[in-house]
Amino acid sequence: MTLYCEKLALSGLAEQFGTPLYVYSQQALSDAYRAYTDAFGSDTLLCYAVKANGNLSILRHFASLGSGFDIVSGGELARVLAAGGDAAKTIFSGVGKSEAEIEYALNAGIKCFNVESLPELDRINSVAARLGCRAPISLRINPDVDAQTHPYISTGLKANKFGIAMEEAEQAYQHAKNLPHLEITGIDCHIGSQLTQSEPLIEACERLLKLIDRLAEQDITLEHLDLGGGIGIVYQDETTPDLAAYADTVKQLLGSRPLKLILEPGRSLVGNAGNLLTRVEFIKSNGDKQFVIVDAAMNDLMRPALYQAYHHIENAETTDTAPFSADIVGPICETGDFFARDREIAAQAGDLLVIRSAGAYSASMGSNYNARVKPAEVLVNGSEVKLIRRRETLEQLMQNELDCL
Repeated sequence: MTLYCEKLALSGLAEQFGTPLYVYSQQALSDAYRAYTDAFGSDTLLCYAVKANGNLSILRHFASLGSGFDIVSGGELARVLAAGGDAAKTIFSGVGKSEAEIEYALNAGIKCFNVESLPELDRINSVAARLGCRAPISLRINPDVDAQTHPYISTGLKANKFGIAMEEAEQAYQHAKNLPHLEITGIDCHIGSQLTQSEPLIEACERLLKLIDRLAEQDITLEHLDLGGGIGIVYQDETTPDLAAYADTVKQLLGSRPLKLILEPGRSLVGNAGNLLTRVEFIKSNGDKQFVIVDAAMNDLMRPALYQAYHHIENAETTDTAPFSADIVGPICETGDFFARDREIAAQAGDLLVIRSAGAYSASMGSNYNARVKPAEVLVNGSEVKLIRRRETLEQLMQNELDCL
């Protein structure tokens, strides 16, 4: 059996573009986006989290569907603008916004800053004063809710660096109200990524709505409620929340409050739309231990090394090779350079392997460790394929240093 992306064989794409190769399905991107609009309605502003995958062609596709964007750096804003995204539907999150980034975002006309501390409020007010404008701001409140996810991607607990503590929220809003160059527009929370249960999301929403009502009594009226990231995806055997049921619960909780709803999905829009193709270089034995050595490495996809994350891996073609247990590893000089450990796989040298669910936090977290060039990326639309990132060259890798010799 030959594996396909839409109507194109993955083996053919590997022959045409080489490996390692990221392959994305445009239909899968569209279907994931429409699942949110169908569940929450067209009045909800979806702000795709650029950090999940910032390829310009993917950003352009989401922009064509009407998406806004969630950014965490000036570089991500530059990507959104280069892709034709609407700055007025872009929200700027993150705990360490520089003065230069704030000025860039204000001049671009973003929708709002999600502010994470009192010093950041003061900094934004100062930059806006210098520019002679008022900066739209929303406060990111830390609801102290356990997202029940990997600790590295849990963001809504007191122990995390993100947001303003719930017990300090009203004081923070009063502080913002007294700063003349700020315009309070909303409230935000983000409790974590890869959430496989809706209960933490609903609990966070309930806590924020109680705060919103208290703020209204203090003449602080908010225009929008940003509930942060979307739901998790299936990598292995996870049970993910029912998106429609989650949307219905949120709508019931909102009731008659005149709040525009904002969501910041990332992983759930792109995660299962992408695969990483990699070629087997060698099958190696160390005593009783078997290794499948491939041409991709942790610099191309670091989730297994960083989070001990699971990705399903299979042969792109039917093979007569009997399955065996092996570690599937890359060529980098780190023991942590692995994609799977003790995994049943049927493969031999020269075979093409498919690493599934590699659309999110994969290419976007890539590096040049061991002076390895970054892979090419392609976008498949039916029977057509478009190169959306050329494979990096060694000359490009060294250019900024060669100029300094």
